[in-house]
Amino acid sequence: MFANAGFRVTGYEIREDVVRSINSGKAHIIEPEIDELLKKAVSSGNLRATSDPEEIRNKDAYIICVQTPLKEDKTPDLSYLESAVRTVAERMKKGSLVVIESTVPPLTTVKMAKLIEEIRGFKAGEDFYMVHAPERVMPGRIFKELVYNSRIFGGITPESSEIAEKLYRSFVKGQTFKTSSTVSEVVKLMENTFRDVNIALANEFAFLAHQYGVNVFEAIELANTHPRVNIHLPGIGVGGHCLPKDPHLLLWPAKEDFGLIRTAREINDSMPLFTKDLLFSAFKQLNVPPEEAVVAVLGLAYKGNSDDTRNSPAIAFIDAIKDDVREVRSYDPFVGGSAESLEEALRGADAAVIATDHTAFKNLNWEELGKLMRTKILIDGRHIIDKPPRGFLFKGIGRGEY
Repeated sequence: MFANAGFRVTGYEIREDVVRSINSGKAHIIEPEIDELLKKAVSSGNLRATSDPEEIRNKDAYIICVQTPLKEDKTPDLSYLESAVRTVAERMKKGSLVVIESTVPPLTTVKMAKLIEEIRGFKAGEDFYMVHAPERVMPGRIFKELVYNSRIFGGITPESSEIAEKLYRSFVKGQTFKTSSTVSEVVKLMENTFRDVNIALANEFAFLAHQYGVNVFEAIELANTHPRVNIHLPGIGVGGHCLPKDPHLLLWPAKEDFGLIRTAREINDSMPLFTKDLLFSAFKQLNVPPEEAVVAVLGLAYKGNSDDTRNSPAIAFIDAIKDDVREVRSYDPFVGGSAESLEEALRGADAAVIATDHTAFKNLNWEELGKLMRTKILIDGRHIIDKPPRGFLFKGIGRGEY
């Protein structure tokens, strides 16, 4: 986006295969419009990638977009961010702008500014400018949302925010807001924590729907006709690089944990196990011994029409059942899997479990596909099936009417 806006951009990346891919004008990820826009940026001469850190010396602006994953104990791993900041600090010049787009715990940007001060002796807000400007895009819509979504620029000083805003205005048409770096960090984490808690509530509604024998999706649709109600949708789990992680980042520096946010995380993390319960109850109904069962899992990505498997509930579900059944097969048109085709995955299977809402899985002819299966069990973890196909034992999350 910056290169196509006319700036000279150097992309620094330690993975050589990514550098080669970008410099050839071909993206290494799947996203609508990306190949066309990348080719335009590279062919113009405004964008090139490198794995040589010396080629990012003395730039006017540095934008850091590294991952901030969780460790096994659910605490943030900021080693990638610190490494990137050190790489920048050692090569930046006076007057440089440093923007962190990564999602980080509160107070992190201030700490990274102090790290630059320690390394270079520069004074934050005078010799360099530091900003947290969180990304706010959704896979599948990235290039539209980069332009039209609102952006927040949280500076360690007001002038830092103003400089960053001016830079991003080269392509951003949405609203822009200036604040402090810590407020910006908290806002980003609040946005995703709100969604996570809302989904957890929807998942609890789904549990209740099974007890009361109702379709939770019908109930949610009707409830959402109220002008002040906006209930999200339940499902097999919450994946991706944001929602499973950001509530933990929000809580990490806090002196006190009040309970709701962490409980919501636990509920959403439990959904692959709830899906396993649905599957095994179906086995019991049809007298299928689990240890002899073949299960086909449809979808490995955490999100429909994406190849992103980070924190995917589909993979968590496979891990939950793999030791209790004879065989688990997987098929994903974007990611791959153990089977090369849907038909190969289903042939001789006892159950099909829809774990990702890919468009390719919608409106399938299940009555024909069922002829390939040994036992016709269909588990819907993503509310793709509206009316269960004839001849199948159907169970879906929140589909208490069946």
